[in-house]
Amino acid sequence: MTTGAADRRSFTMFKLYIVFLYSAFSLLFTYLPLLFLKNGLTPFQIGMLMAGGPFVSILANPFWGYWSDRTQNIRKILIVLVVCSLIVVQPVFHLQSFSWLYVVLLMYFFFQSPIFSQSNSLILSTIENTPHKFGTFRLWGSLGWAFAAVLAGPLLTKIGIENLWWLYSGVLLTSLLFVFSISQPKQAASVGTIPGGGFRNLIKNRTFLLLLLLGILISVPNSINSTFVSIYLTQMGGSATWIGWAAFLSSVFEAPVFLLLDRYLKKDSRTMFACLALVSLLFSIRWMFMTIVDSPAQLIFIQLFHCLTFGGYYYIGTNLTAHLIPSQFRASGQAAFALTWGGVSGIFAGFAGGWMYDTLGAAKMYGIGAGVSLIGMTGFILIWQGLRRKAHNGD
Repeated sequence: MTTGAADRRSFTMFKLYIVFLYSAFSLLFTYLPLLFLKNGLTPFQIGMLMAGGPFVSILANPFWGYWSDRTQNIRKILIVLVVCSLIVVQPVFHLQSFSWLYVVLLMYFFFQSPIFSQSNSLILSTIENTPHKFGTFRLWGSLGWAFAAVLAGPLLTKIGIENLWWLYSGVLLTSLLFVFSISQPKQAASVGTIPGGGFRNLIKNRTFLLLLLLGILISVPNSINSTFVSIYLTQMGGSATWIGWAAFLSSVFEAPVFLLLDRYLKKDSRTMFACLALVSLLFSIRWMFMTIVDSPAQLIFIQLFHCLTFGGYYYIGTNLTAHLIPSQFRASGQAAFALTWGGVSGIFAGFAGGWMYDTLGAAKMYGIGAGVSLIGMTGFILIWQGLRRKAHNGD
């Protein structure tokens, strides 16, 4: 087999890994709150469970990012993370005790939460110095997430939500099989300069720190929606099939968004910060629409905004992180960016979101999210203006 053919095979295996990985987590995060609700947990308790994992991810993302940078073998780290995620999660589907559920989910998220950021790092390292684009790989994750959710809805309605465990386990195990066929990319330059990991270098980058802080503001309402939208839909009369369609429509159109951004987005800081401001505005509009929704059909339609909001922010933020951070600290940089979505924001989303849902109601919860998104938009505009003045002054 020629080198070119070997590379093509590795890229194909990589795309299949992404498809099945995102399919597995789509099944888990779309339908697990319904399983908890069926088992008698309240929205606040469900929020606490989902917030516990992001709390652990604050430690897990830097920990695994450090080892990825230190060993310069992201593929091996991913294998460890996926295997442990597959094993540790099994009791979650069968436990009835809230306390034990909390403990096991903490253990599970220690391995699961870094998988997305480490997969992104492996994509960026694999396509470096090739004509391939990030979006052409990541779009397969969106397609996997979308189709797994919509196909599982009718199936789980028929066989029962309690059978979620074997569906999730089978799909995640399939993704693991493809990891072994992915080639490990070449080591980044200056590997010997990472004795303490990349995080101490990241905190010196003021622009990157601002990206992280504003990302928390934008991602908290998004995390709240991800945690409670299935419960909200159920309480309006929607079934598991409706929930599957909501997840499908929120993800399937991310693929063309990624392709368009691959082609037209200028990879410079000013342009990307301006785009993040626009995406933040779209987030605010999305949450305002959620305050007036009164039927499952309207809620599902509003989920179409997800491709522009989360899809746009995720793509731009990932590429902006790669632009701001040296390649030898790439895994740590992507892990830090992931913390704004799955770590710090998830804690606020779980506890604050659960409290708001129980005491204020869904409409007011989404209204607060719209206001928070506008604050984040203002911050991105200020950064963009600062970068524009700096370029104008020739600095």
